[in-house]
Amino acid sequence: MVLKLIQATSAKPGTTVLWDGFPCIVKSNDQSKTGKHGSMKCRMEVVGIFDKKKRIGVIPGSENLDVPIVEKKRAQILTVNGDLVSVMDLENFETLNLPYDEELKDKLSAGQQVEYWDIEGQKVVMRSFE
Repeated sequence: MVLKLIQATSAKPGTTVLWDGFPCIVKSNDQSKTGKHGSMKCRMEVVGIFDKKKRIGVIPGSENLDVPIVEKKRAQILTVNGDLVSVMDLENFETLNLPYDEELKDKLSAGQQVEYWDIEGQKVVMRSFE
């Protein structure tokens, strides 16, 4: 579900946007000047939140980008199984099996609290609390 629309020129680094239907974080946004007969262009470099894939594209500066709702929730780790972690949500005590960020691989252990993001129905563990 999309909460709001922003113009491509106002997408700053760190902003979460939907790029080709994938939730991504803006890494850079280079803007060109308007030409005599043309409009301003934005060369955007974004990285996918779930697949970590880098995407680069050039779009008109007046084009609207979707900004998805990012729900940040806390959970406690029950077990770590390979590339999935079993967590219990601390608000409604629901048990979930979620993927996690590769940078957290050595930091996760049972009983630890983590923050997971829920974007467009997809969930991923993003950071741990030591």
